[in-house]
Amino acid sequence: MHYLITGGAGFVGSHLGEELLQRGHHVAIIDDLSTGTIHNIRHLKTNPRFECVIDTCANRPLLAELVDGADVIFHMAAAVGVRLIVESPVRTIETNIKLTELVLEAASKKRKPVFVASTSECYGKSLEIPFREDQDLVLGPSSKGRWSYACSKLIDEFLAIAYYRERGLPTVVGRLFNTVGPRQTGQYGMVVPTFVKQALSGAPVTVFGDGQQSRCFTHVRDVVRALILLMDRADSYGEVFNIGNTEEVSIHGLAEQVVQRTQSTSPIVLVPYEKAYEPGFEDMPRRVPDIRKIQRLTGWTPTLGLSQILDDVIASFR
Repeated sequence: MHYLITGGAGFVGSHLGEELLQRGHHVAIIDDLSTGTIHNIRHLKTNPRFECVIDTCANRPLLAELVDGADVIFHMAAAVGVRLIVESPVRTIETNIKLTELVLEAASKKRKPVFVASTSECYGKSLEIPFREDQDLVLGPSSKGRWSYACSKLIDEFLAIAYYRERGLPTVVGRLFNTVGPRQTGQYGMVVPTFVKQALSGAPVTVFGDGQQSRCFTHVRDVVRALILLMDRADSYGEVFNIGNTEEVSIHGLAEQVVQRTQSTSPIVLVPYEKAYEPGFEDMPRRVPDIRKIQRLTGWTPTLGLSQILDDVIASFR
């Protein structure tokens, strides 16, 4: 099989490409390196079944050529990270919506199956825990920049489902819940690598807000396995799936575990949201996925817990 991964030099995209190559497939990636990095894929470049194109999906002729050569497309290219979203909302909206539209348009001409990466941010401020794919979504006002990311990814979902229903394009949407693992950086606000880097350097571990907000973290290897399973099945087309772990931890509890597992002497310091991001910043108190839908269809379940995730990230930084 020949796979195309947009954003293939990014954190998840590079792990996905690595796994597909290990399974004997051909992999082409396209990445403009705006958030991805050559370091993530340097170890893949000697593989004769790997092709790397440094460019943007906005290059229509190039995108069309890459789509033509692919059997399946994983659209992972996106603006990611809370800090980037808050600081560059125009870039976030344009990147997420425009590129997804271009990928779907190119794939539709050749009827190539497309996986569209979405996010748990789409559930917004919903208090209906655990989050189900068919439940109502509760977002904040448009005056709060944080919600621009969720809205842009929801448009991506609507586009993917519309292309499936109206034009018969095989599409699958996956809502990822806090994917973590080696090669992820804290550059754009990702909490686990940020905490690990701080703890290893002896710097204060900075917890935003009161630290009681909770999240569920999923190892990137489990996520990659889920993506491949979904795109191996025609009965996943036209559907939205949660992809995440159900092991919940408060952010303050996460900081405590990082300090303990790194054997660090770093203090844990609370930082108000308005100082960390922007005045009036809104956050979700909990974010827990209901994963029964993907389990019923594919049998997928996460196999790596938080302790293994933290140990892998710590080892990669060391």
